[in-house]
Amino acid sequence: MNTTQSNVDLLKTKQHFEILDGLRGVAAIVVVIFHFMEIAITDYSKNFIGHGYLAVDFFFCLSGFVIAYAYDNRIAKMTTWQFIKLRLIRLQPLVIIGSILGLLTFLFDPFSSFYAVYGFGKTALIFLSSVFLIPYPVMAERYTNLFSLNAPAWSLFWEYIANIFYALLLFKAPKKILVALAFVGAVILCYVAIHSTNISGGWGGQNFWDGGARVLFSFVAGMLVYRSNWIIKNKLGFLGLSVLLLFAFLTPYRDEYNWIVEPIIVIFYFPLLVSLGAGSILKLSHTKITKLSGEISYPLYMTHYPFVWIFLTYVLVVKPPLSLLAIVIPISVISLIILAYLVMKFIDIPIREYLKNKLKKAV
Repeated sequence: MNTTQSNVDLLKTKQHFEILDGLRGVAAIVVVIFHFMEIAITDYSKNFIGHGYLAVDFFFCLSGFVIAYAYDNRIAKMTTWQFIKLRLIRLQPLVIIGSILGLLTFLFDPFSSFYAVYGFGKTALIFLSSVFLIPYPVMAERYTNLFSLNAPAWSLFWEYIANIFYALLLFKAPKKILVALAFVGAVILCYVAIHSTNISGGWGGQNFWDGGARVLFSFVAGMLVYRSNWIIKNKLGFLGLSVLLLFAFLTPYRDEYNWIVEPIIVIFYFPLLVSLGAGSILKLSHTKITKLSGEISYPLYMTHYPFVWIFLTYVLVVKPPLSLLAIVIPISVISLIILAYLVMKFIDIPIREYLKNKLKKAV
């Protein structure tokens, strides 16, 4: 095989773990519902999905598993820049799309006038920080989120950090080093849970480093599941594992117990679910829904929050009754799933295919 063909082969993606992809979609839908519900019912102990924010820890664990699976056997043949370009092609288009949607809803939110407050210069900085994932927690009106236009981008910031560490160090780290890192990550995570009474931070200037603790443990734990071949064969399938995943998010929220419950979920339960998901058998009848769930997961995650900002100002200004929100929220979630599908099909996939083709011609 010649060098050019070898380089092109590096761009090929490996076969997916379909059930894990599908579970990512379930977690993404949970995140969307949670983001609406935490505005409608601010007391998490009265919120049926009060632990919905833990979906991010599940994403990080999945990411560690998938990155190790996809790149462990071929990253040594790549340059670090080739790896980074592949990750940028996969992740960055939706970062930019989400930033544009965030800017549009910032400018044209019918219930607020933030542009009049922040002006062109600061608005431009807010937008650029979102596009380039440079934390800029400047908006008190939006709880000093790291990325004021598209709040979930905070986890993409840490995802990129984890990917860079993988390319530079973790891909060649022996198992005992990964075990040590996972142990340190678990200890820090427990400290965060005790100090903050939960593991929900990382999204704002006031809890920035909590995000580092969350990605450290979960990303490394996902890598360990793959490298240790902790694959548990089972017949739970996509639906059975979706129910088990939902248990984590539907666990009752109690301030007095969160510091125990949440570390157990993140440190033990999520890696177990990844192990089960990697070893489960997908029923033929569930193939389409599982595939669709996986495909829309990232577009949904990265496009929904600009509209949640509008929902927030709507609730603050209009003060609608819960009976009305019980109608608004389901319609909004369904609408955002449809939007995510359209963005994926007509914007994200074409852009990524174009960039991949350009990269192939360049090797």
